[in-house]
Amino acid sequence: MNDLSNPATIRALLARHNFKFTKALGQNFLINPSVCPRMAEACFSENAGGAVEIGAGIGILTRELCKTFPKVLSFEIDNALMPILNETLAGFGNVEIINADVLKTDLAELLLEKFGGKPASVCANLPYYITSPVIMFLLESGLNLENITVMIQREVADRLCAEVGSPLSGAITAAVHYYAVPEKLFRVSSGSFMPPPKVDSTVIRLNIRRAPPVEVADEEAFFRLIRAAFSQRRKTAVNSLSAGLGLPKETVAHALDSCGFEQNIRAERFSLEDFARLADTLNMYGQTQS
Repeated sequence: MNDLSNPATIRALLARHNFKFTKALGQNFLINPSVCPRMAEACFSENAGGAVEIGAGIGILTRELCKTFPKVLSFEIDNALMPILNETLAGFGNVEIINADVLKTDLAELLLEKFGGKPASVCANLPYYITSPVIMFLLESGLNLENITVMIQREVADRLCAEVGSPLSGAITAAVHYYAVPEKLFRVSSGSFMPPPKVDSTVIRLNIRRAPPVEVADEEAFFRLIRAAFSQRRKTAVNSLSAGLGLPKETVAHALDSCGFEQNIRAERFSLEDFARLADTLNMYGQTQS
């Protein structure tokens, strides 16, 4: 197969298979030849039994992963790309293309079956519209993962990798830091794609934690509090938590005071430790009240 980073090669390939871009799937194929090798190298781990790719596209990243890992499982939801992938990946015997939505797959069972209990590395050029759902699905599912290396919209990367307690942080920032240690790796310009998106991208790696950085009595309540805190981020924590959790303002104010927080504090100033302490305090206070 010729160079898949060559626009002329890609156009000929797509024309040969009568492929039409589906706008709803956010399809943008990489044409920068330096990006995929760097992503494959970034996600490599000697501990991993293989790689999981989400969104194979025409197979340019898939091929690099096949050169790097002993086994690759690659998800692609678009049926129209199956014959193209059969052609572009014909020379690789260590890849399995799964024509399915990863969000509707029992990924834990699949990884156990295919990798024999060894952890996996996830690598993906994620369509912008499914970035958050896919990342949270991977993090919350308790999967046996080494890392998650993804190319995402630059502004989203900035938010995910921001420090919890900084102006850029949000609910997803706190969740990502709870499950992983995020780091920005390198930027990818919009001109690196065909067709080019309207924004630049950033490749990030989420290094999965073996244990959370904070202890909480009730993890579900902890994340419920975080979501509520950022549901009205322009308001004070008293107001956003009261509205988001359905609690009297007096209850929230009492919990904030018990934790030593100012009454006018906003959610973006809380660290993970602050959220954990506040969640546990509200939980205890609720139990006392009940």
